[in-house]
Amino acid sequence: MSVSFFHSLMTPKSIAIVGASNNPMKMGTMHALSILKDGFQGKLYPVHPSEKIVLGQKAYASPGDLPEAPDLAMFVLPAQHLLPIFEAFGQIGTKYAIVITAGFKELGPEGIQEEQRLKNIAKRYGMRFVGPNCMGIINQEISLNTTVMPLRGKSGSLGMISQSGTYVAQTILYLQKRGIYFSKAVSVGNEADVNIIDVLEYFGDDEHTKAISVYIETIRDIRRFLAVASKITPRKPVIAQYVGGTEAGGRAGLSHTGSMAGNNSLYDGLFKQAGVIRAHSIEDLYGWGFALATQPRIRGNRIGIITNSGGPGSAIADACDANGCRIPVLSKSLQEKIKPLMPSHAPCANPVDLTFAMNMAVMTDTITNLVMQSGEVDGIVLHGAMSSGFMSAVFPHVAEMLPGLTLEDMLKQAARDLTKEVRLPFTHNIPMTVSAFFDRDDYYTEAYEDNGVPVYDSPEKAARAMCTLVRYKKILDRKPDTCISIPAPEPNAVQIINDALSRHQKTLDEYAAKKLLACYGFPVPEEQIVNSSVDAVASAKKIGFPVAVKACDPEILHKTEQGLVHLNLNNTDDVAKAFSDIQRRAGFPVPVLVSRMVSGKREFLAGITHDGQFGHCVAFGVGGIFTEAVNDIVYRLAPISRRDAEEMISDIKTSKLLGPCRGMPAVDFQAMADVLVRLSFIPLIHPEIREIDMNPLIISGERPVAVDALIILG
Repeated sequence: MSVSFFHSLMTPKSIAIVGASNNPMKMGTMHALSILKDGFQGKLYPVHPSEKIVLGQKAYASPGDLPEAPDLAMFVLPAQHLLPIFEAFGQIGTKYAIVITAGFKELGPEGIQEEQRLKNIAKRYGMRFVGPNCMGIINQEISLNTTVMPLRGKSGSLGMISQSGTYVAQTILYLQKRGIYFSKAVSVGNEADVNIIDVLEYFGDDEHTKAISVYIETIRDIRRFLAVASKITPRKPVIAQYVGGTEAGGRAGLSHTGSMAGNNSLYDGLFKQAGVIRAHSIEDLYGWGFALATQPRIRGNRIGIITNSGGPGSAIADACDANGCRIPVLSKSLQEKIKPLMPSHAPCANPVDLTFAMNMAVMTDTITNLVMQSGEVDGIVLHGAMSSGFMSAVFPHVAEMLPGLTLEDMLKQAARDLTKEVRLPFTHNIPMTVSAFFDRDDYYTEAYEDNGVPVYDSPEKAARAMCTLVRYKKILDRKPDTCISIPAPEPNAVQIINDALSRHQKTLDEYAAKKLLACYGFPVPEEQIVNSSVDAVASAKKIGFPVAVKACDPEILHKTEQGLVHLNLNNTDDVAKAFSDIQRRAGFPVPVLVSRMVSGKREFLAGITHDGQFGHCVAFGVGGIFTEAVNDIVYRLAPISRRDAEEMISDIKTSKLLGPCRGMPAVDFQAMADVLVRLSFIPLIHPEIREIDMNPLIISGERPVAVDALIILG
């Protein structure tokens, strides 16, 4: 899709609407009123079969009666009446449409067929459309609002894309009360034609949009989303909320890797790979987007806290510390400048706590200025700025002590010009977020929000918004990505797969799996496959004790649970007994693998899983017998670059195990990254492979060794 196409859809000069009437309670009328009342300067043509005038505008009985082919047509009418009039607009040359009408694929098979008919008509006439089942678009650049909710206030810098109409329309008043304004917004609905990736691509190049928030219930083209988002995020922050990835959304898999790859984990990996910041609530999707769209880019993770209350200051410090920020102790020289401005008992090392001092200018202007000028912090979280809201709250208690003074007089006396304070972040190029328990009824909250400084209704929210700026800095600081070159198939690996398929195997046995992996340079232990106790003993002597003895059959996927693995065998008698025990437990003659015992206390997992939506993904995490219990695994779409691999290794919660640990040396980070990068190539080289499970991947000395492997074909 070209950006110019969607630009044309978002900037029409004329709009026809089908479904508006003179009944103000009809949905179509509400959409039309928003277009008329919220500042759109173009032409509006109501199309109505009987009304001659609609909302003061001349109405037309059919598209053929219009004086021109409108740039954009909107449809808000019952689904059963849509297709003929949609086609009529195509016939007169209208190229863009918004289909508000619902009742298509969300209803099931019949709705799916109707939606396909709609798409066929659009294709026939070269039309592009948003919807169906959507709430419309907003383009503040041209004062265009096609939703049902009135839009007031200035143009903002946050772009919003949503698969829920509510989050573009019904929340407008909620956002205005928080000083949040869109630059542009699109409710994509069923995405029969235009989808969230199309809009994301357009917003990525829109100079009026400084940050992009996306509400997601599904992504229909995962690979394209990754490609488009990856191009945008180094230039512009993207925040996404994905809903629907709970355990119920997971899928069954044969390997450990596959069985744990639920939708939520895969979306998490997708967002990290693309540099997208993930939010887990709509409140954060808006709030973090507000901060990223308005505040200067942060230069580091040192956060200064300025407050007039100890509790909120501590809460901010805790939230910052827990989310990757530092709260540095301010220098003695800076503290000496601040101390004379505060009560003698008030701490000023950071947090700077004025302990309910009522001289707001000292806190919001003088001290904030000093801290920003110091060069000792990269961002400020401010709590407690208040004036009119606080005075209005206490006035009933103090009124009797101030005879003749009205609340209006009191507020007028306290009023002051806040222009300087609210511009400080932009004057010093230091981002600031504000925590306040007073809403826009307070002069400070109103002034901050109206000048692009985000205000949050709790200390923790203000802190987490600041931490989001730091998260985006880390995205900007990522290593440059590398071009991925997929190697050619190794002939021996091709032969191993072909032999298995000729025997109608669904899996490779462990011996064959590790032989295939060894073809591509994966570290595996020395081993031999045997079919008798005598051969098992001979192999153990040749390899050298201690050894591991395991059943090796493509039908046995998880051997440990069935008692088919014997480890740390140090003599021939133990090897012979292990062979016999495996035969007894298996219940049929089974080949046995004799392997050199690899020593190492740290066990990881590396694998490939396949998902119907995502395709092949790479997995890395904690391995061994407690893989499911610990569930510390991260995912990325295959293939991955070295940067992706290094980020995966660092992303697991137990990443400290990779460093020096209890007398063990640090893991060879580059060797582990090599394993993940090479692993990501395998399913692309061999599309017959569905899943790979290297578990455990034991750290022997400093380097990983795949002591067990499962490859599933399909």
